[in-house]
Amino acid sequence: MLANARSVSGFCPGAEDSTGYHHSMKPRLTFRLILGDDIALGPGKVQLLETIREAGSIAAAGRAMGMSYKRAWHLVDTMNRCFASPLVEASKGGARGGGAMLTPLAEEVIVLYHQLEARARKATEADLAALVRHLAK
Repeated sequence: MLANARSVSGFCPGAEDSTGYHHSMKPRLTFRLILGDDIALGPGKVQLLETIREAGSIAAAGRAMGMSYKRAWHLVDTMNRCFASPLVEASKGGARGGGAMLTPLAEEVIVLYHQLEARARKATEADLAALVRHLAK
């Protein structure tokens, strides 16, 4: 996992204003599995996998998530290259159109990612609470 330092003004909208922008926001940690220069897996990619499972296609999953087919395909391609075997198998279009399905590995990866999130959230609960006390209000 990788932590990036980011400037408050660039990545924390409203941090300079005292209108209470952050008052209604609840801080949360997210986890990304970094492999070289690629994000092999993170919350958005797990959501994409789950949406492909429901929608049955990369294009439909992308639309449901508000992204282009090209973007969704790029994310799937990155995941497929980062893992020992593909997470998503796509079939070519035709008279009935193409489709996509998750592999058994993808189903296992989704479960493992959610377990990692839950365990990490529990393990970091006290430290996160201490850190949150120092955030802009």
